[in-house]
Amino acid sequence: MTERTLSEAEYDAITDAAAHWCMRLHAADCTPAERLAFKQWHDADPLHAFEYEAMLEIWTVADHLPRVESTAAPAPASRPRSRSRWSRLAVAAAVLALGLPLAAFTGWNLGWLANSYQRFEAGASVRHITLDDGSQVELNLGSELVYANYKHERRVTLKKGEAFFDVSHDAQHPFVVRAGQGQVRVTGTRFNVWMYQDQVRVTLVEGSVWVTSNQALANNGSRLSPGMQASYKAGDYQPQVREIGPNDSSLAWRNGKLVLDDLALSDALPLINRYLDHPVMLADNSTGALRVGGIYNLNEVQNLVPSLPKVLPVYLTRNKDGNPALNSIGQRPANN
Repeated sequence: MTERTLSEAEYDAITDAAAHWCMRLHAADCTPAERLAFKQWHDADPLHAFEYEAMLEIWTVADHLPRVESTAAPAPASRPRSRSRWSRLAVAAAVLALGLPLAAFTGWNLGWLANSYQRFEAGASVRHITLDDGSQVELNLGSELVYANYKHERRVTLKKGEAFFDVSHDAQHPFVVRAGQGQVRVTGTRFNVWMYQDQVRVTLVEGSVWVTSNQALANNGSRLSPGMQASYKAGDYQPQVREIGPNDSSLAWRNGKLVLDDLALSDALPLINRYLDHPVMLADNSTGALRVGGIYNLNEVQNLVPSLPKVLPVYLTRNKDGNPALNSIGQRPANN
């Protein structure tokens, strides 16, 4: 997939919208209707999400700027902090938008701002990309990431999907992958990160990585050696670590395959749903305990769900959200 090319006016409009939403969402009087409108704007285009994250970096800079003093009458007592932060955000945004060399140097030197951003996404095929630091990345179908180079670290945010990293070694400039609520920290190695909703799985091929399940608790983690895998989900205090065998299928996607090795449906569906527009749900725990296996081409995973009733004692219905639901034979249709 090629990168989109926008006119300067189109790009400026997106940046202006990102600044507007950043200020409104941090305002005390932001309404539920505004938050809904923001979500619709944010989700409408990956570039909207990317520009909003960049604006949040500016918001962080605003917190470090001195408070703006005013000789005018004081603001109402209920909103002094919001007004002050709006003023500092405006100062930070104006300085950064003008691109003053001193501001850029100061922001970089203090570790507030990155000197480069890259956004990549893969559509219906695996995509091979090279980051600015020389690291190589393979993006699985339907995956998206953002790369930013800061003074003290190289940072990737895996927005969705899966990626295999071959990281350029730099002991003084760690490489950090943020996925879900946790992160992976390395200096140079080869590893895979899979993410679906709030579930994350890290598989190490070469080198060493430090995996944490909570970005706020960077010291509470586990160090992986080659042949080990760490898994976590939202709310986990520590990642769950296990050794994987030589026949582990976690990296089969790099060969265009999805391998289900006699898995319970409850474990298989997250792997399947990663490739579907509408996730398949389970009617109950007994349905989730049924086991499934097989090797499937990634581009044909959407055909797997309709075929399940042919190989398992299940039938398909739809829940109230319109998503397909699997019911084991003998169970009543799912109504939730």
